[in-house]
Amino acid sequence: MRKLVLVAVLFATAGTARADVGIGLFIGDPSVLDFKIDAGWHSSVDIALGWSTFRDGRDQYAHLTYLATPVIGHGRSVLVPLRIGIGVAFYGEGSFDNGANVAVRAPLELALKFRDAPVEIYGEIAAELTFYDDNNNDDFFDLQGGIGFRVYF
Repeated sequence: MRKLVLVAVLFATAGTARADVGIGLFIGDPSVLDFKIDAGWHSSVDIALGWSTFRDGRDQYAHLTYLATPVIGHGRSVLVPLRIGIGVAFYGEGSFDNGANVAVRAPLELALKFRDAPVEIYGEIAAELTFYDDNNNDDFFDLQGGIGFRVYF
């Protein structure tokens, strides 16, 4: 009977699980469609699909990044999260059939997340270290950055 009461109390006091999902655009290097999914307490997963830099002829780009939020500033109408992350990026060279590269990326992101609207504006700078270069013609180190927005559901 004690176990039944304990289970009933746990179900009665448990909060509902809620995962925020953000969809948006990031413009810069890379320019991508961005999906951010909350993964737990002050952490999320960022998935991006689009194009990498246009300056050297690359086109396809994708990344999967784990983001941690160690600091959140609290304003009256906005939250200001500072996020750091680690992830992997995949990008091509020139046309879509001309090789693929794999890189480690480490972003630093600062955002304005509005309290009264499900919208976030953010800026990001990321270091990218290419460890697999299919045609052996890309820089080992690259710096990426830009601005973006997300709408949360």
